[in-house]
Amino acid sequence: MMTSGIDQEVKVLHREVDIRHDPFVQDFNMTLAQPHSKSVRLIGLATCLRLENVYWNILSGIASSNECSVNAVLSYIDREVHLRYGGVKNFSGLIRVVCVAHVLKADCLENSHA
Repeated sequence: MMTSGIDQEVKVLHREVDIRHDPFVQDFNMTLAQPHSKSVRLIGLATCLRLENVYWNILSGIASSNECSVNAVLSYIDREVHLRYGGVKNFSGLIRVVCVAHVLKADCLENSHA
């Protein structure tokens, strides 16, 4: 009997993998992965943005360090992506990437001062 490409892929996926560095941090808080929708204003226009709680936490930190609101940070990102790149099709995806890039940059800066 011939196996399909999908069957072979599934077999590979079920193979035992030796993970050396556990991706779950100690005391991982699963509520960070829960999505949360918020009504926001982007340059005066009301919209709903659905992000996981971890991203709302990062945005809150960015807002705090800039002494402004999360809405102000989101409006800034929206305006800048339009000015620099002509817009984006997936704004929530952009916000996730901006948050990860922010955390990576902060981590890199922290490690360079250590």
